Amino acid sequence: MRIKELFTAHDMTVGPPWKRIAEFAVPMLLGNIAQQLYNTVDSIVVGKYVGDNALAAVGSSAPILNLLLALFVGVATGAGIVISQNFGAGDRKALSRSIGNCISLAAIASLLTMVIGTAIARPLLELLDTPISILDWCANYLTIFFLGAAGFTFYNILSGILRGLGDSVSALLFLLVATVLNIFLDLWFVAGLGMGVPGVALATVLAQGLSAILCFFKLLRMRDIFDLTPEMFKLRREAALRIVKIGIPSGLTQGIMAIAMLVVQSLTNSLGELVIACNVIIMRVDGFAMMPNMTFGQTMSVYTGQNVGAKRLDRVEMGLKQGGAMAIGFSASITVILLFFGHILFNFFTDTPELVDLAVRMMRILAFGYICIAVTQVLGGIMRGCGDTITPMWITMFTTVVLRIPVAYGLAYLTRCPEYPNGRPEALFCSLLVAWTMGAVVSYIVFRRGNWRRKALEITGGEQ
Repeated sequence: MRIKELFTAHDMTVGPPWKRIAEFAVPMLLGNIAQQLYNTVDSIVVGKYVGDNALAAVGSSAPILNLLLALFVGVATGAGIVISQNFGAGDRKALSRSIGNCISLAAIASLLTMVIGTAIARPLLELLDTPISILDWCANYLTIFFLGAAGFTFYNILSGILRGLGDSVSALLFLLVATVLNIFLDLWFVAGLGMGVPGVALATVLAQGLSAILCFFKLLRMRDIFDLTPEMFKLRREAALRIVKIGIPSGLTQGIMAIAMLVVQSLTNSLGELVIACNVIIMRVDGFAMMPNMTFGQTMSVYTGQNVGAKRLDRVEMGLKQGGAMAIGFSASITVILLFFGHILFNFFTDTPELVDLAVRMMRILAFGYICIAVTQVLGGIMRGCGDTITPMWITMFTTVVLRIPVAYGLAYLTRCPEYPNGRPEALFCSLLVAWTMGAVVSYIVFRRGNWRRKALEITGGEQ
């Protein structure tokens, strides 16, 4: 394959499924890792140059960010699925209209996030009993991030369009450029100019804006596949509703997870600054460990969407076997790495030995859960690719709200001691492991019932 061909749309309805999945997943994995570097570099820079409290401030902001950004995550998910189905079906008019409507919806989502996010950031932090020592830092970080939310929103939605077309390489390239800029700006603003926590937020916003601009110009150069005229930006009831109908359950899924994180964050805050900082480190490393699973989930959505659009359900089943095996293999490797080399990773974030030791203990609890997440993501990806985004939403609601929150608070209550009067930190991570394990079990049971297949047959008109 010539280099130029890497940066074009790819048809995933032909060729060996494992090869098409790998060609798409590897660049996407690298891109997801690069995106995770945004928040990770923020944490490393403030942890090293400002201190552990600044590290805690950046991490304590994450649940609120996730909650308010759930709206555009839903639009982005709906965009990728609808685009992949239209592309697989070879319907140029529907594809063009869907792309234009996705961009218009992104603009609306950006405006809502900017207005709502800046208004409720500080009240939410106070409601969560955020320690006064980090409250101002958290508020400043969130305010800057939400004011510049358009870059993050448009990058995710525009890159979702590119991926729906089978082009995961362009999105990777643009994100790598933005990641390098983000690292440079982080060091300049924090270490050079002494801007502290607001500096890392500003660096991230500027870098995300650049990646969004690059994605947009790439789409402008792909008019051999679709038409991007002013008429296509006009919101059409049928096209917009289809994107929203598919995307909203995914957005609600992200919102449910964010709300659960907010509730658990309140428990985390009650355990003190050391545990808060430990949770930040764990979640940053967890973000990287989760990347292969999230990547295979997204890849299977695009792969399934294109093949459903092309009426090739036989390839969906082949993709399940081959893609599932690849995802589990990746997760097993990551589990081994975390168990044996986790302490090396944690030392990047802090020079406090007590904090590193605590993080190592907590990660050992989580490590085996990543294999369970691989199963959940692959099965959920296929369901979403068929247009069934409701089922993964209910599974997430069960595992994160009905299961994890009571388990976390129950274990915290049962493990109270003089050293940890509000409960031991193990409660946070044991509850997460329980949720991940049950998520895999429930996903497998529900997948076997076959509602995803019925959804696919509705799209294909009964053709397999």
